[in-house]
Amino acid sequence: MTDAARDGAYDDFLDAIEAGEGYYLECENGHGWLPPRRVCPECGSRELAETPLPEAGEVRTYTTVAVATPQFSEDAPYVTAIAAFGPVRVTGIVRGTDPEGVEMGMPVGIAVGERETTGDRLLVFRPR
Repeated sequence: MTDAARDGAYDDFLDAIEAGEGYYLECENGHGWLPPRRVCPECGSRELAETPLPEAGEVRTYTTVAVATPQFSEDAPYVTAIAAFGPVRVTGIVRGTDPEGVEMGMPVGIAVGERETTGDRLLVFRPR
């Protein structure tokens, strides 16, 4: 990926995940959000600090995609999931298990992978 194609804060977040230094933003009231944020949407606080993202999360909801958009056509079937990592919810693609093996409450780790179709980076969850 060239620097001209970078998506600022999103790619910075992916770089941090790849380096094992994933983080979220937390206000003094304990509300957590993924970057970019300047204000806590829940309480309005402007005091946000980078807080290490927990190493393990838990699948809260998921769906199996059998008929994909063109950007994911070669990836199908795949599972898109929302996993809780501490106070934040992260959306990613589950890899490393059969789609039928994904279940609510499943512990997962977070990493950066690539779309098979386009080679673009994306967040992936792997069973722990």
